[in-house]
Amino acid sequence: MPLSRHHVRSVVQSALEEDCAYNDATTSATIGESDIRASAHLVAKQSGVIAGIQVAEEAFKILDSQSEFIAHLNDGGSIEAGMKIASVSGKAAAILSAERTALNLLQRMSGIATLTARYVAAVRGTDASIVDTRKTVPGLRVPDKYSVLMGGGGNHRMSLADCILIKDNHIAAMKSQGMSIGDVVRHARSNAPFSIKIEIEVENVDDAVDAMNAGVDIVMLDNMPPESMREAVDLRVGQSLLEASGNVTLANVRQVAETGVDIISIGELTHSVSALDISLDFSVD
Repeated sequence: MPLSRHHVRSVVQSALEEDCAYNDATTSATIGESDIRASAHLVAKQSGVIAGIQVAEEAFKILDSQSEFIAHLNDGGSIEAGMKIASVSGKAAAILSAERTALNLLQRMSGIATLTARYVAAVRGTDASIVDTRKTVPGLRVPDKYSVLMGGGGNHRMSLADCILIKDNHIAAMKSQGMSIGDVVRHARSNAPFSIKIEIEVENVDDAVDAMNAGVDIVMLDNMPPESMREAVDLRVGQSLLEASGNVTLANVRQVAETGVDIISIGELTHSVSALDISLDFSVD
């Protein structure tokens, strides 16, 4: 999933408007309309993986189209504390008004990429893939999921339209009509476009096997202990993929991966990530 110019512009423009960057009271009261020129460096304060360089650039470019932005590494690159990520030069007022928007987005995106890279490293050597969820900040789903890719992870469905994911509440509604797990899968298949995949959430091995016998594409093993996941893997039927989900942490993700599941989905990648510490070092030309 590339980060298109359209998505970059939309996200950054919205963030600048939210911050009233076009009515920066402090900068207006100090620098005002004077043509003071300045330079600044975006500097990492801790090690990690960078994502969102073009987003940061857009923040400065929107407020000063003549500014010069130089990236010192690409998204997905590793950074150590003290290293320069990028440099910008142009109107001092524009740099100062865009600073917080540029940093907020770059720090969040880099935090997501960094955490994802840690999970990917933790399962290296197994057959499991680390993927995200839809637990993203409203309005930031595209950059959030892009950042997961920059950390070496994969994307689960982008939106409700991308996959039929039958969760516990859907199942409860259909069971009230006398349907089993397998019946629910077959019913969904009969109503689905041929090109869309079907996934179902289950909480025990028997339901996982029932779903696989019904020809489901993906079985989500929800909050199952590792021994149950391993049993489901051993009883795999057909071409169904097995996804582990729920209560996965850096401390236990290796154990989960070694059960033989194909996918491990982790909401933490985007819903409660810590921003990577990045600062802007400013100097007047």
